[in-house]
Amino acid sequence: MPTVIGREELISRAGRADSPHTMFSTLATQLRRAVPYDAAVWRATDPETGMITSPILAENIEDHSCAVYWQYELFTEKINLFRDLTLAPVPVASLWESTGGEPDRSPLYRGFLAPRGVHDELRAVLRVDGRPHGYISLFREKGRAAFNSVERRFIQDLGTPIARKLRSYAKHRPEPSAGGLTGTGLLLFDTGGALISANDDARRYLQEMPEGPTSITALGIRIPLWVHGTAMRARAIAEKHGGDTARIRMRSRTGRWLVCHASCLRGADGRPGVSAVIIERAPISDVTPLIVQAYELSERELEVTQCVARGLSTSGISEELHLSPHTVRDHIKAIFEKLGVSSRGELVGKLYTEYYEPLPSGSTGRRA
Repeated sequence: MPTVIGREELISRAGRADSPHTMFSTLATQLRRAVPYDAAVWRATDPETGMITSPILAENIEDHSCAVYWQYELFTEKINLFRDLTLAPVPVASLWESTGGEPDRSPLYRGFLAPRGVHDELRAVLRVDGRPHGYISLFREKGRAAFNSVERRFIQDLGTPIARKLRSYAKHRPEPSAGGLTGTGLLLFDTGGALISANDDARRYLQEMPEGPTSITALGIRIPLWVHGTAMRARAIAEKHGGDTARIRMRSRTGRWLVCHASCLRGADGRPGVSAVIIERAPISDVTPLIVQAYELSERELEVTQCVARGLSTSGISEELHLSPHTVRDHIKAIFEKLGVSSRGELVGKLYTEYYEPLPSGSTGRRA
């Protein structure tokens, strides 16, 4: 059975990983010894939207099946939805437990899991400070026992430390390069989710994506699950809630920050139609919140940092935030310690400059 020592060792090993994908691989190797399973999917998520982003690691599951699984999550499933678990007091649940031993109540089980010989699924949201930074799905085949309460608690206790580590990777700077991707990538998906068109910028962005589950389209283009999932999410929102947009931030293979946003277009009859997906370099305003969270700045420290970035003096910050100058100086000292800087100029550079590359000379694209 799982033990506290095993959990601490697992967290320690995962904490030494140099990237999210490596951490997922480490967890996958070690966790099997404590909580046996037959297949799994490990996903990073955008903490603002809760949508899947890069990287994703799938074990013993075909790439195409990962996309089909996510279609159930977005369109038909009602039990143990990740967005519900994100808000739940305990963000871990097994299908067998949640259905009272009647998994046939789940559309996902009837249409996807049972035909593949799966007996039970354990889901977990990796969250810290109320924000989701990753989703886990563990599967056990028929013939094995369902996941028990001790195993669920073991996974639950991993959640916050692993989420905190996932959050910390936003501090990693992009690899140095001579230039960077520019332009706006455009992908069009039909009502069935099939890619029907892509411009040259989109093809270039897709070539920069890290490894992970992909779908091979009729156009011969590999679409990562997190990009396809954004298109599917936009359509699901349009069908269920009347909205039509979905959005994630993600990183390329070289660590460049990109933003992917999708919109479900409507026909003359008002019904959801083609989905348009745009991929482009993420503006500073999109990435700074992730970096701030990675350094674990408090809300007040963030307010002080924003004032510093605007060039306000200590007295100016004191007046704007209704704090004493002494308190402002204490906040700035704490911020310097967290970011490892010794001046206001270094602070601004650390949060607003280091993670971006200037556009190539002569480029007409917007600066990220």
